[in-house]
Amino acid sequence: MEEKLSWRSKISFGLGAFGKDLVYAIVSTFLMKYLTDVRLVDAAFVGILFAVARIWDAVNDTAMGYIVDNTRTRWGKFRPWIMIGTLLNAAVLILLYLNVNISGVKYAVYIGFMYVLWGMTYTLMDIPYWSMVPALTNNESERNQISAIPRLFASFAWLIVGSGGLYIVKGLGDGDQLKGFAWFAVVISVIFVITSAITVMNTKERVIATAGTGEKTSIKKMLKVLFKNDQVLVVLMIAMFLNLAYQLSNSFALYYFEYVCGVKESLFSVYTAVAGIAQIGALFAFPFLRLKINKTILFILACLLPVAGFALLFLAGYVAPQSAVFVGFCSAIVNIGIGFMLVMITVILSEVVDYGEYKFKSRNESVLFSTQTFVVKFAGAFSALISGVGLKLIGFVANQTQNEGTITGMRIIMIVLPALFSLLCLVIYLKKYKLKDKFYKQIMNELAERKESDSQMQLDEGFAESIYAGDEPVNTQAQHDAYEGLVENTQDKKDDDKDESSEDDRL
Repeated sequence: MEEKLSWRSKISFGLGAFGKDLVYAIVSTFLMKYLTDVRLVDAAFVGILFAVARIWDAVNDTAMGYIVDNTRTRWGKFRPWIMIGTLLNAAVLILLYLNVNISGVKYAVYIGFMYVLWGMTYTLMDIPYWSMVPALTNNESERNQISAIPRLFASFAWLIVGSGGLYIVKGLGDGDQLKGFAWFAVVISVIFVITSAITVMNTKERVIATAGTGEKTSIKKMLKVLFKNDQVLVVLMIAMFLNLAYQLSNSFALYYFEYVCGVKESLFSVYTAVAGIAQIGALFAFPFLRLKINKTILFILACLLPVAGFALLFLAGYVAPQSAVFVGFCSAIVNIGIGFMLVMITVILSEVVDYGEYKFKSRNESVLFSTQTFVVKFAGAFSALISGVGLKLIGFVANQTQNEGTITGMRIIMIVLPALFSLLCLVIYLKKYKLKDKFYKQIMNELAERKESDSQMQLDEGFAESIYAGDEPVNTQAQHDAYEGLVENTQDKKDDDKDESSEDDRL
């Protein structure tokens, strides 16, 4: 009987997401606006910097997945990296928002170096954190729950930073934004370290591959996992367009509500507060809905809700641009769908880990989950490029009233593009993702049979070896025949596995 995860382990794992998403939220939500409107850095430069840094991070992420998969310590392969990455990233976050007394080219070089370093150190902890999901349990119901819980905590983090961030900055800085952002970064860094420590102390990996346990992942094997497992590429595309929609609308919301709607703090706070609450509601509801609704229906719902919400927000921009009620209603519809999608991505990527074991007899959680961070960073690169360069192209001028053409451009960036990206997620899932409910159950049944077979083979080998070593006397012809049969069956099984592995290598 499978041992269930304790609620202590589940909550402790979720707290890790709370801390790390506080960090990601302050950077993703505020850094571009901080640089263009507070430090007065050129918008195009910021967009290009963010894009280049994120592309480097995307490449770096897969390398980190390889490193984690080849880590062997008494604490497992995930937890050491979670703590190391947390400590380094917390320090870099403080330096990122530090009120340094430099400007112009010197500040551009400083912020460029710090931003790249921030992305690299975030990778150190983010990849092993999400890689732990399929290693915590192989029970489908438990996995759905453990996928939803960290997303729930992450939504709380985004809710706090999004809805209260501007007010917190104003309070900590006593009206001085430079000072306020610096102290806000310090507070978040301290919380980050504490929550990661709780995760590391109260969780451990429980699930290992049924074959190849303890073997390290070679470069050749890593490339095989990424390019031969066709479902990895499908999930990559889905996650890419989801994150483009999510990150673009989130990072651009400050500009949209200040310059298009004419209200800065209140509308942005309403939009992000409702977004956080809606996502939290969706994350609470997901495990229960999953018991009653099939995965494909849930995925369709998750993709179409943001499209409907963005369409209503576009209309609201003309009919009632400063209506907090209308903005909140639109945000709720968009973010219920996004909440479902965030869990679905983790669930289907966990299924791809199982599919990889089914097809190649190797789980490679870290390599596969590094693709999730890879996509988040790559999508972030494109959304930053669209935002930064887009602002330059549409004629944006910081802290000034914008012309009609610029306002139209802002509507397209904030609303039209994210809606299109959400639709693309649905098209790819329906046409390319094949691990639907029936086929996935067949895979899990096959893996369970393999595990049982492997266990029996180990028992048979142990019995045969004990006879051969003289631990069990061979007194009868029947015992001798049993020994010979076990040796022959065990060798046949090993030869079959070797032949299958060679066939996979030729693919």
